[in-house]
Amino acid sequence: MPDLNTTRFPVAVDAALREAGWQPGRWDIRQAEHWADALRAHVSPAGHRHSVFPAAVEAWAEFGGLHITAPGPGRQIAPTPVHLDPLAGLHHARSLADLGRALATELAPLGEEADNRAVLAIDAEGRVYSLDHAGDWFLGPGIDHALATLITGAQPARLTST
Repeated sequence: MPDLNTTRFPVAVDAALREAGWQPGRWDIRQAEHWADALRAHVSPAGHRHSVFPAAVEAWAEFGGLHITAPGPGRQIAPTPVHLDPLAGLHHARSLADLGRALATELAPLGEEADNRAVLAIDAEGRVYSLDHAGDWFLGPGIDHALATLITGAQPARLTST
């Protein structure tokens, strides 16, 4: 039985993750490598390719495949369901490469929000972003913070060009 008094996530985030099938120590590296191979093999019609790096593979191994639903109404914005499947971003290689260039890093797909209304991406340092029709958003400096932002309905920071 897991010790529910010690968790790396806020209580509501931990509960939503566990409801989705996550537990401490979850690690499916075989599935993560399958996704990495599929992304490396994909080339867009215009020749764009996906980046694959350790921060992405680690996030996929721990959280990949989860369908997460927020337990409440959200603090500042309505939280949306999240599906952590990097293949949801398969056809966004150019968008991810463009944003990665603007941020001076590489981006890999992480999943999607609300039935493909937004693509989630992770960079080589582990920072997490959301790309949607309204713009690009910074969800947090790491996967834990990003999941808390998404699940609790915290307002993410909008990326702006200077």
